[in-house]
Amino acid sequence: MALATLARRIFGSPSDRHVKRFQPNVAAINALEPELEKLSDEELRARTDEFKSQLANGKSLDDLIAPAFATVREASKRVLGMRHFDVQLIGGMVLNNRSIAEMRTGEGKTLVATLAVYLNALTGKGVHVVTVNDYLARRDAAWMGQIYNFLGMSYGIIVHGLTDGERKAAYEADITYGTNNEFGFDYLRDNMKYTRAQMVQRGHVYAIVDEVDSILIDEARTPLIISGPSEDRTDLYLNLDAIMPIIEEGDYEVDEKHRAATFTDQGIERLEERLRADGLMKGESLYDIENVALVHHANSALRAHKLFHKDKDYIVRNDEVVIIDEFSGRMMPGRRYSEGLHQALEAKEGAKIQPENQTMASITFQNYFRLYDKLAGMTGTAATEAEEFGDIYNLDVVTVPTNVPVQRVDDEDAIFRTAAEKFDAIADLIKQCQDRDQPVLVGTTSIEKSEMLAELLRQKKVGTMNVLNARHHEQEAHIVADAGLPGAITIATNMAGRGTDIQLGGNLEMRIEREAEGLEGAERDAKIADIKSTIATDKAKAIAAGGLMVIGTERHESRRIDNQLRGRSGRQGDPGHSAFFLSLQDDLMRIFPVDSMDSMLGKLGLEDGESITHPWVTKAIERAQGKVESRNFDIRKNILKYDDVMNDQRKVIFEQRIEMMDAEDVSETVHDMRHDVVEAIVAKAIPPRSYPEQWQAEQLEAAAKTYLNVEPSSARMGRGRGH
Repeated sequence: MALATLARRIFGSPSDRHVKRFQPNVAAINALEPELEKLSDEELRARTDEFKSQLANGKSLDDLIAPAFATVREASKRVLGMRHFDVQLIGGMVLNNRSIAEMRTGEGKTLVATLAVYLNALTGKGVHVVTVNDYLARRDAAWMGQIYNFLGMSYGIIVHGLTDGERKAAYEADITYGTNNEFGFDYLRDNMKYTRAQMVQRGHVYAIVDEVDSILIDEARTPLIISGPSEDRTDLYLNLDAIMPIIEEGDYEVDEKHRAATFTDQGIERLEERLRADGLMKGESLYDIENVALVHHANSALRAHKLFHKDKDYIVRNDEVVIIDEFSGRMMPGRRYSEGLHQALEAKEGAKIQPENQTMASITFQNYFRLYDKLAGMTGTAATEAEEFGDIYNLDVVTVPTNVPVQRVDDEDAIFRTAAEKFDAIADLIKQCQDRDQPVLVGTTSIEKSEMLAELLRQKKVGTMNVLNARHHEQEAHIVADAGLPGAITIATNMAGRGTDIQLGGNLEMRIEREAEGLEGAERDAKIADIKSTIATDKAKAIAAGGLMVIGTERHESRRIDNQLRGRSGRQGDPGHSAFFLSLQDDLMRIFPVDSMDSMLGKLGLEDGESITHPWVTKAIERAQGKVESRNFDIRKNILKYDDVMNDQRKVIFEQRIEMMDAEDVSETVHDMRHDVVEAIVAKAIPPRSYPEQWQAEQLEAAAKTYLNVEPSSARMGRGRGH
């Protein structure tokens, strides 16, 4: 028996031990509840100043967990009408304990965060709450900000498009909500400023990362880069793009597993012939030193045409090529592929070509979030990546139990021979669900596939449906709000897996916002009562039909993405159902084949439209996903390994910049630096213990002119004696 299994049997799982450890605090919070209920609003608010005073007099944050959490729970009841469950209190303690709280969808993670946020904001040093997009940053701040304001705490929001003044004000608040990109870019921009007053951030003390696996793992493969324009090579991109149509199948090789494309010998000959005819190539061979840039951009053009696909990897919007995040399915405006690839895509799509950029500042998400003295996170799916969280961020993953037992039924994967058979089976199941008034959420892996399935359903005369992908991201909140209505069909990319809560019968807050807008007094109250009654009726109808049916149209590279999709169903003890439909033509099965799957299906003699469903199939696919996940982990570790070297230099340079900004007089530093520069250029041109005839007088003269703007006489320099 493995040691880990034996330890679990004797001591229980790490999560069980944590949950037991927090139980005394939960009991203490519950004991305080009757007492706090008797306080007036002013008396409850006064507790904030009392806590701050206790911290100033030597108490620790851990001493204040029970009274502070009880205060937040009481404030939430009064302001939002929401009372934290005991499991939510445990979630808050996990966050305060430098760990990741894994909590199922619908368990109220947004409300959980308020407990640890309030407690840590009492120090006055600032708390950052990190979300995956601007919409969630605004929504969560406005929603939970009511609790903070009630308790005398200030909050700010960092989103795209703010001025430096607005950013500074938001960071000065007790609590700051924002996206991972904005926090990271503000850090880089701060370290390019010339005075301390221009900097907007005030330190990195405590951060809670929402959807922590998406931010700290999925997005960690791409570093944040601030860049400036370099030389314009528009003509080169267009000329190389015009050559790509003559490149035939035997001229190149594609490795989808490693996202690489290379020319074969035959392809290189064809390419050289065309480049010579167009007058683009110098010398005899494409691989001569003067053609280095040409080779690089030809390879980028090949990747753009043979590896990257419109409406899967990117979309064209307002004459711009916008990257689509492969994990969340969301657009990533402002992010660009490097090394000329983005320009090659712009040339391919006929979009405006923006010049290539040179890097001025960069940092990986791993190293940015390791700046925080105290880091925590929450998500519905983290356990599968517990090893990486431990290795890279020193974070434990604690699975918090659900408030009500989960009733969702998860079917084994059904696997078909072809994609066409698979999609026909999916369409038939959707039609059956709609006929019995069961709401359906269908998860697809690309915009193209979501729209193809929608078209197939229209041909089969299936009723009204909503398509949620990067093209329709503005309607995301409204589409998701209606996804739990009886008979509703929602076809979505991975966007539906983040920060959204599909409620059977519909979302009360969204319905009120949409239908009661502009109404006041008794008219508004009557409308809200009517909406509540309709939602209760629709919820009963959806539950009777079996709850939300989640259908996965293929397995993703990462099990977490599949688990997020499944987790949309069965919230708060609701019934639900989930099923995954696969084919041997799916990307995962094609690029990372499951050994013997095809031969086994062949031996079974499956007829057209038939599938195999067996636990063995599900296990085999999980093994394939495990291989991909470990490869992606290696990629992220490799990126981090290189960035760690730069990070040491980055820290030194950034610290020196701040020292100089804070210093009243830098003349001594400038004098020392000048001395170091002079010594360095002299040592290079006149090495120690060398003879005058070995001195590089012209080199010294040029260096003095470049670095010091002085012109020493090379004739006089040659008269000295050797040292």
